[in-house]
Amino acid sequence: MQGKIIRGIAGFYYVHVPDLGVLECKAKGVFRNRREKPHVGDNVEVDLIDPEKRIGNVEQILPRQNVLIRPAVANVDQAIVIFAVSYPKPNLNLLDRFLLMMKAQGIPVGICFNKMDTVEEDEVQEMILQYQKSGADIYLTSTYRGEGLDVLQENLLHRTTVLAGPSGTGKSSVINAIFPEAQMETGQISEKIKRGKHTTRHSELFSLGGDTYLMDTPGFTSLSLPDLEKEDLRHYYEEFIPYQEQCRFLGCVHVHEPDCAVKEALERGEIPKNRYENYKMFYEELSHKKRY
Repeated sequence: MQGKIIRGIAGFYYVHVPDLGVLECKAKGVFRNRREKPHVGDNVEVDLIDPEKRIGNVEQILPRQNVLIRPAVANVDQAIVIFAVSYPKPNLNLLDRFLLMMKAQGIPVGICFNKMDTVEEDEVQEMILQYQKSGADIYLTSTYRGEGLDVLQENLLHRTTVLAGPSGTGKSSVINAIFPEAQMETGQISEKIKRGKHTTRHSELFSLGGDTYLMDTPGFTSLSLPDLEKEDLRHYYEEFIPYQEQCRFLGCVHVHEPDCAVKEALERGEIPKNRYENYKMFYEELSHKKRY
């Protein structure tokens, strides 16, 4: 039978099999011999050993659509990062790092601004303006008021979605609001591995029914930049694309060059200042990384 790995801890893989539930499985030794490691998100063939105890073996890893390195997960259709619009105040440098990391891995990305009930409308519009040209889908939610959750849930259907975000942004509240069964499923696994059920320590995948899966990842407070050449960084900023052909120099990186159309657009307010300042910071960081 076939299933999807929803969690992997200490050599055990918890496989969701439609119409059967979650099986606790070990991977066959052949994977170690091949130096293959199953990932959360892998579609696998499993052999049911003990139906009563729901124990089985992972027999085969089916072909992967893609593999992310951070977080380690396979067969991802999109990534959505949750940031609170206040409490804690959004760290836009961290947000831009996440967008860059996902785009560098070829994963479509969305931004969910949560706790919309805590700010005024003009602050909401300012946040939208910062990212409306970034290429990321934008979701506005409030679990307190129940706003925006239906739109977010609709965009999760028939996809495997990585959900990430710093601690304290309401990520767990969003998950529980759109998928109340997540608490029950987490509890089932936590009981087996004797871990607390309220803190995400490992990546885990929840089945929302059918071919819809949601991955909750541990909260983060910092992110390293992807391994890029500094000259390639500009290609991951969709705000720059309409202007790049207008720059004086071919291959302009939009930092120190004169007659740069991107910097001119910045001065006219057509490119968000915060996004550009973070771009320059990342460019310098990549320059430093390459030297040392």
